[in-house]
Amino acid sequence: MTKDTTPHTIDYGALLQQQLATQPHNVMAHVLGDEQIWIKRAAPPHGTGRYRAMAVLAGLLRLPVLRPVPNPGGPAAIATEVQRLRDLAAHGIRVPVVLAALPNGFAMRHLGHTGEEIHSLGNEIDHAVQAGDTATVLALWQQGLDTLAQVHRQGTCLSQAFARNMVRCPDGEVACIDFEDDPAAVLPLAVCHVRDALCYAHSTAIYLHASGTLAEGRERWAAWVAQGSAEMREVLDISVRRMGWMRRLPASRRLGRDLQRVRAAYDLLA
Repeated sequence: MTKDTTPHTIDYGALLQQQLATQPHNVMAHVLGDEQIWIKRAAPPHGTGRYRAMAVLAGLLRLPVLRPVPNPGGPAAIATEVQRLRDLAAHGIRVPVVLAALPNGFAMRHLGHTGEEIHSLGNEIDHAVQAGDTATVLALWQQGLDTLAQVHRQGTCLSQAFARNMVRCPDGEVACIDFEDDPAAVLPLAVCHVRDALCYAHSTAIYLHASGTLAEGRERWAAWVAQGSAEMREVLDISVRRMGWMRRLPASRRLGRDLQRVRAAYDLLA
């Protein structure tokens, strides 16, 4: 993290150009007086092999929600993220404010107070689980659902709606981050909404299971699904039925947390 305590009007464009050429890491925080910003530089372009494999798997399982959304990396990913951040902000979704952008990187404002770390919604829920605070587990989990509902009502979607990509701001509200891909560019909107739902379920259902709140979670999930479009509900219903094989997955912790997450997600969805 770099720091400049000299009070002055900030030329974000000039600062961005300078830091893109000199900062040692692709993503870094910079404190300028009483303001903290983040500068993100383009990473190397990504290969396409894993996307082809995922497309084959999605076809075999007849699950359009598993169709890969390419993230090409490099300047293309920067352009996508800047566009998505600005579009979501225009729709009233809380996301980092873009301050300046160039083809190989962009600057955005920190979502918290200067020098203050902000935590993901997943971390906040996990802490509540560890503290045995079931009311807070459910309240935080509901915040994530409400955030998805707000996004979907605006006719858009997130990129990877895992709880790690939702953060709790100092005022207690949830903001969304990480938009290097654009699902709506390659998938129907109803499929994008189900994709958001499945990402969120996969990343959070394990906390409901661990805190003994899965039954309440199922009721809240059903109420949330009922708010969605008829197309979304149809895609979700078909997807869950085609994922029925998940009920046969063992629940043993010895088989790893990733497998536990999948099983817990299916227990929530079904």
